[in-house]
Amino acid sequence: MSETTHRSYRMVRMNRMRNRWLWLAVFATCGIVLPAVWADEGPLENAQPKGITVEEIVQRFAAKEKEFKTARDQYTYHQTVKVQTVDGDTVDGEYREDFDVTFDNQGRKTKTVTFAPQSTLQRILMSQEDFDDIENRLPFVLTSDEIPEYQIVYVGQQQEDELHCYVFDIAPKQIEGKKRYFQGRIWVDDHDFQIVKTYGKTVPDIRKKKGQENLFPKFTTWREQVDGTYWFPTYTKADDTLRFSTGDVRIKEVVKYENYKRFGSNAKITFDGKEIPKTDEKGQQPQKPQ
Repeated sequence: MSETTHRSYRMVRMNRMRNRWLWLAVFATCGIVLPAVWADEGPLENAQPKGITVEEIVQRFAAKEKEFKTARDQYTYHQTVKVQTVDGDTVDGEYREDFDVTFDNQGRKTKTVTFAPQSTLQRILMSQEDFDDIENRLPFVLTSDEIPEYQIVYVGQQQEDELHCYVFDIAPKQIEGKKRYFQGRIWVDDHDFQIVKTYGKTVPDIRKKKGQENLFPKFTTWREQVDGTYWFPTYTKADDTLRFSTGDVRIKEVVKYENYKRFGSNAKITFDGKEIPKTDEKGQQPQKPQ
């Protein structure tokens, strides 16, 4: 290629049966491509919901997603990222980074890199949009605040392993400025009313003058219920061919989210309708300002 190309990507996944996650990790490590039927995905049924309207489903899952987004900000976790370029059956370049997301003494979220070998990517270049997608858009969340920005079309119902899901296609109503969006399909559990699977890509692709291109592949994200309440992203996978003006580049990507643990609590302790002040590290209640 005449110049280094840019690209972005993403994908995600969910499953209630933990042993299947372990087998998935084994297969991914060995480079084995699993057939779609392995996920026990049933046929898409073009049936209307019973006992609830489509609008009510959207309102309920968007509200739950907003709760989940707030809750996830209170969790620590370990994340691994692997991006590869593939020529035929041969991996000819790889970017790898493992890191812990934790909190400092002031409760601020921090990222600590635990493993980051020298990148061997040559045919593509990791862009700022790529890193931003890894942090903010691979674990896609669609809250009630973001619903007005999207066209949401109900397409039917489908079984995903043990889950019965409502299926929606979504796309941004319009692209504003440099803001990035998700376009694709989401699966919403009909019991918890939360997104449990996502398939699509981030948009728009970026093509600038002088041949600079930043393309984004299709991805799938699966979530898993790790705290008994919310469905957290646990696995993202992409395998797509990006068609640059200088030639096609096939990329593979795997992102794993592990060891979710809740950090601290925002709960308030009350007695007789009055909040009890929290104690400091020495067990003393802080003095009220005069």
